[in-house]
Amino acid sequence: MVRVSRDISIGEDEIDLSFVRSSGPGGQNVNKVATAVQLRFDVAGSPSLPSPVKSRLKRLAGSRMTSDGVLVLDARRYRTQQRNREDAVERLVGMIRKAATKPTPRRKTRPTAASRERRLKAKKRRGDAKRLRRPPKREE
Repeated sequence: MVRVSRDISIGEDEIDLSFVRSSGPGGQNVNKVATAVQLRFDVAGSPSLPSPVKSRLKRLAGSRMTSDGVLVLDARRYRTQQRNREDAVERLVGMIRKAATKPTPRRKTRPTAASRERRLKAKKRRGDAKRLRRPPKREE
C-alpha cells in the first residue's frame, strides 16, 4: 500500500510500472539498461480515490492523462531503475495530495472607495496625456 494521506491509500496493484531505455547522455549504460520508468495509474477506475479527488486530479494532470482516464508519468531523472521508480511514485503521491486538498472558495470583495478614486485619477491622467498628443484644432 502506498500511503497518500491519512484518508487515501493506493494499492500497489493499481500502479503499473514499466521500464524503458532512457534517452540522453550515458554512453554504453544508456544503450544497455532500461532505467527509465513509465508509471501508469488508472484514475477513472481506481477504487481508492473519492470522486472529487479524481476530477481534480484529471484537471491537474492535463496532457499526462489519456482519454480513457489513465495517468502516465515518465521518470528518467536518475541513472538507476530503483531511484526512478521511487521518483515516479513520489510524483504520483504528490499529485494526488495536491488534488486531495480542496481549493478555498473565492470570496467576492468590492473595491474600496480609495482604490476606485485612484483608478479614476489614473484614467484621467492617461486621458490628459493622450489629449495633449493630439494635433491642435484648426480654426477656419
